[in-house]
Amino acid sequence: MLRRGVAEKTVALTRARVASRSFLATASKIRLENARSYSRKTTIPDVAGASFNICSQQNRRPRMVFFSQQRRFASTFKEEYEKHVAERAAQGIVPKPLSPKQCSDLVELLKNPPKGEEEYLLNLLKTRVPPGVDEAAYVKASFLTSIVKGSVSSPLINKAQAIEILGTMQGGYNVETLISALDDAQLAPVASKALKKTLLLFDAFYDVEAKAKAGNSFAKEIIQSWADAEWFLSKPEVPKKITTTVFFVKGETNTDDLSPAPDAWSRPDIPLHGLAMLKNAREGIIPDKDGEIGPMKQIEELKKKGHPLAYVGDVVGTGSSRKSATNSVLWFMGEEIPFVPNKKSGGVCIGGKIAPIFFNTMEDAGALPIEMDVTKMNMGDVIDIYPYEGVVKNNATGEVLSEFKLKTEVLLDEVRAGGRIPLIIGRGLTSKARKSLNLEPSKVFRLPTGASEKKPAGYTLAQKIVGKACGVEGVSPGTYCEPAMTTVGSQDTTGPMTRDELKDLACLGFSADLVMQSFCHTAAYPKPVDVVTHHTLPDFIRTRGGVSLRPGDGIIHSWLNRMLLPDTVGTGGDSHTRFPIGISFPAGSGLVAFAAATGVMPLDMPESVLVRFKGKKQPGVTIRDLVHAIPYQAIQDGLLTVEKKGKKNIFSGRILEIEGLHNMTVEEAFEISDASAERSAAGCTIQVDKDKIIEYLNSNITMLKWMISEGYGDARAMERRIASMEEWLKNPVLLKADPKAEYAATIEIDLDKIKEPILCAPNDPDDARLLSQVQGDKIDEVFIGSCMTNVGHFRAAGKLLREFTGQIPTRLWIAPPTKMDAGVLTEEGYYSIFGRVGARIEMPGCSLCMGNQARVGDSTTVVSTSTRNFPNRLGKGANVYLASAELAAVASILGRLPTPAEYLEYAAKINSTAADTYRYMNFDKMESYVKSAAKVEISAEAREAAKKHFSK
Repeated sequence: MLRRGVAEKTVALTRARVASRSFLATASKIRLENARSYSRKTTIPDVAGASFNICSQQNRRPRMVFFSQQRRFASTFKEEYEKHVAERAAQGIVPKPLSPKQCSDLVELLKNPPKGEEEYLLNLLKTRVPPGVDEAAYVKASFLTSIVKGSVSSPLINKAQAIEILGTMQGGYNVETLISALDDAQLAPVASKALKKTLLLFDAFYDVEAKAKAGNSFAKEIIQSWADAEWFLSKPEVPKKITTTVFFVKGETNTDDLSPAPDAWSRPDIPLHGLAMLKNAREGIIPDKDGEIGPMKQIEELKKKGHPLAYVGDVVGTGSSRKSATNSVLWFMGEEIPFVPNKKSGGVCIGGKIAPIFFNTMEDAGALPIEMDVTKMNMGDVIDIYPYEGVVKNNATGEVLSEFKLKTEVLLDEVRAGGRIPLIIGRGLTSKARKSLNLEPSKVFRLPTGASEKKPAGYTLAQKIVGKACGVEGVSPGTYCEPAMTTVGSQDTTGPMTRDELKDLACLGFSADLVMQSFCHTAAYPKPVDVVTHHTLPDFIRTRGGVSLRPGDGIIHSWLNRMLLPDTVGTGGDSHTRFPIGISFPAGSGLVAFAAATGVMPLDMPESVLVRFKGKKQPGVTIRDLVHAIPYQAIQDGLLTVEKKGKKNIFSGRILEIEGLHNMTVEEAFEISDASAERSAAGCTIQVDKDKIIEYLNSNITMLKWMISEGYGDARAMERRIASMEEWLKNPVLLKADPKAEYAATIEIDLDKIKEPILCAPNDPDDARLLSQVQGDKIDEVFIGSCMTNVGHFRAAGKLLREFTGQIPTRLWIAPPTKMDAGVLTEEGYYSIFGRVGARIEMPGCSLCMGNQARVGDSTTVVSTSTRNFPNRLGKGANVYLASAELAAVASILGRLPTPAEYLEYAAKINSTAADTYRYMNFDKMESYVKSAAKVEISAEAREAAKKHFSK
């Protein structure tokens, strides 16, 4: 087992270690200072009723703007709040957590509470304020701190009670006051009790340690408690028997079903968003209002049996990396978290197959996800789960319904700790405390098993890349590790949840070297809540040391890929975060926040599946056809089935490793790695020729300098990345898979045998078929866009459409991935071609792909270049074929799927000018970008840090 990062050293030491590895040591120290500022630098003011104002770029420290202690509207607080409660109750949901303003009004009332309202107001303060470094948490902590200091009083809260309430806030703004209270004889016992259960301390650990070494008996007790893992042992163990009622969803449940894209705007509001779960009718599921509200009555009826519900399905959680999907399931089937409003943890999820990202997100939330045969389970069954025995029985008859083996025994510790992330942080805290006391490592926690102790005959490329991020040669499948996260991405429909998670983690500065936020999923058709996100999220990211794009810039992946370093590891809050150089493990917003904050990510190293291409690509066959050739060949080899019951998928939860495609650009490589998301693969590597990577990095250096010149921030993060790219280019060495590397399976694809396009039929990205099998199908709409496209695809489509006179018989949607692509296409005249034939040109971004912005017509048949074609994703009842841009353009002209012969006739026209058509954007050869880049100087500090890093 590899123990890197917080599993051994806690988050704080991980940050120090990552900072020492960082590509700009000084900037890393700045991020570290930001991260620890709540415990060392930020003094909770002796003033009640403070509100938090997002810190400025110039001074990345929190600034406080204080509300007047005499709030003019304080007297109306209860009336307004109860109106809100009533409005939410009418929707069948609980009220929102208190906002900073509401919390400020509340603390004014608590100073002189109206008669008869005392218990009501105190309960709001205790239970309805978010924890961590939420703005309202600051107001709460400052008020309680003022009581402790004696500058403010409340007849309801004495000093000891104020400390007790502070102790429920998990970490962040409460920590300094709790530690200070250890020097007060009367308050120390209460503060000590609270700190023993507080995990989010970061560098404040050393403040407690210093007091212990100075002789403070309460501090000594705390260090000993952490060393003994009392924070963990005080929690109940996972029961030997768990009785639940089955909530069975037949077939495949994807995250679109659990967290529908059109409702993405409400994701941070977990109770409200939960109403949309399973809102579209399907076999066995009865929505309260089809297409609007999910099966709330059905859920409540099942709960009347007196047991918690377990989510059960044939295939569960495929598709996007939406923690909102997990949040919705747990909102109805999880357990309340004390003192944390509107979030739940725990619960049970059972699937014949559970998609890897969804599985991980369930782990992070403290749920118990289990893969097993579910064919003997039905909606409403009461079952007994025996987690230690690996058996499920019918509660009434005792019949064994299924047997299982947990993915790892550590799952039991994760559930007990309240989630994988609390377990990791807590284990690290215990480890640090034991080292402080010169004790041996703790034996309290279960250790991951499954990895062979014997060194393998060879490592795959993925195993070497992850090994490099852990400081070792390679990482074998089954090994638990915590690789350093060099690059982290976040997009706008998951970003607000990631922001909430970062607040919960008390994060004020990123430790990952580069964190980037995009606004590609909501920019084109923003709802009011999206506009608020566009205005507030950029500063939140930049002030923590991240890079923020702007609405209209385009798709996260098309930008993030240009910020990558070869042979490094990263993650992102989008399932299509699939690096074409290096490797990424996409995750839900909770794990993305953890990776950004700490600079590492927990990983049980998956097995790998090798896809080896051979032969020569045939005329008319595109990269997208090769994407679909992977599931097509897997079906032929018996390694993948389309049928959901008893689903077979060799790729699920494994790393897809691709080789044999030479002379590909990095843009083309991404088109292939991107689609590993549709295979439910945990990650993907692809062998790209060194000269193509060198060309790509030279282009990207110019782009990043151009971004700095255009005022994008945080400039220091981009400077670090530029310096690292330039240093890598001085000695461009790439990792390679060992010849004797072992794979779970090997799939060979002969390019010589692929002589016609391959599509994915409605509505399943696994259902790969030859064009000849589906030819002639009438097409109503065509979409050319998404992260699966680049400027070359639009040129190809434009050249085919240029020869068409009049208006095409289909509705054609055009959405370039970035504003740079749009600029090139405009300059070259392709936008005029698209306009002439009647195409609808969208803002650069995701457009139709996710289904939360514009939509295709109901029940239409569509050819799309988007990522996936799940039911109802692009439009209600739409039948969607996935295909190449070239085939999509032909279909838009004909109004039907062509025959292979017709298609190849059109394709020949493109092939004759292929060199011009498939030119990619090399910014280092584009005059306007080069001029802007020339104005940017990279600091000597950044260059020296990069040089030092690469010299190791």
